[in-house]
Amino acid sequence: MATYEGPASTEKVIMKRVLLIEPQAEAGTGLAELFEPPQWEVSYAQDNEAALGKAKEEAFDLIVTNAETSGTEDVVLLRRLRSVRPHTRLIILTKQKTAGDVVNALRYHAFSYFTVPVAREDLRQLIDDVMHDPTWDDGIELLQGTTEHAVLAVRCDLGTLDRLMQFVRAGLSFPEAEKEEVAFAFREIVLNAMEHGGKFDPHKFVEVCYLKSKRQITCRVKDPGEGFSLEEVLHAERRKPLPEVDGPGSDAELEGIGILLAKHYVDELIYNESGNEAFLIKWLPRSP
Repeated sequence: MATYEGPASTEKVIMKRVLLIEPQAEAGTGLAELFEPPQWEVSYAQDNEAALGKAKEEAFDLIVTNAETSGTEDVVLLRRLRSVRPHTRLIILTKQKTAGDVVNALRYHAFSYFTVPVAREDLRQLIDDVMHDPTWDDGIELLQGTTEHAVLAVRCDLGTLDRLMQFVRAGLSFPEAEKEEVAFAFREIVLNAMEHGGKFDPHKFVEVCYLKSKRQITCRVKDPGEGFSLEEVLHAERRKPLPEVDGPGSDAELEGIGILLAKHYVDELIYNESGNEAFLIKWLPRSP
């Protein structure tokens, strides 16, 4: 890790290193533009095998795969990378994925997983997290994992929540609009658990369980606290009008509003008696 000292300032900037898996001659994808100097030093690798060789010889803060490789190929790279660089962040970009790729990416601690096309701002946010989050790879722990059933422990901080949401979006097999609605509902419930149960304490974890059957998807979210009264939140919100929103991407940061909106985007939202465990249920369309 190098340092850069600007000509008009005595403040030193820590330069991070990123390895992009693409031929340098074809580096016109715009991806390199997200890594601006002096914060980033950009290197290139021809393919996954070359990237692994470079990672063995040099330490990189971040590696980004090529979207032309499959999710399965990139998970193989991730697994091999962990044996030589356990803490190097790797972002998977892919056009091709299988049902188990996202689970295995979680298993081997991928930093994030994107199915292209991907929003540029989403990538920029993750890159910013790389700059400011020195400890990351204990944030999402896969306790059990198959394509039908997965249990995760998720650290109570917003950066980890943003990373989790990329895996959720990559793993959901709904049409795009419906996927965003379900992802919005899930995010609001996990955010509520982190805030009310975990107090955004990075030493505490929210437990997330995913279960998929032929007819439905169920997510269970359990926070580490004593719970809260959903009825009190709903009662308080019923006394003032629900704000107009344009959809899942709208700003819903007001207390309790997120839960009310989440109820509209899933088929069932059920809390246990103490309010520290929530179940989101989404029915799947019948197969023809």
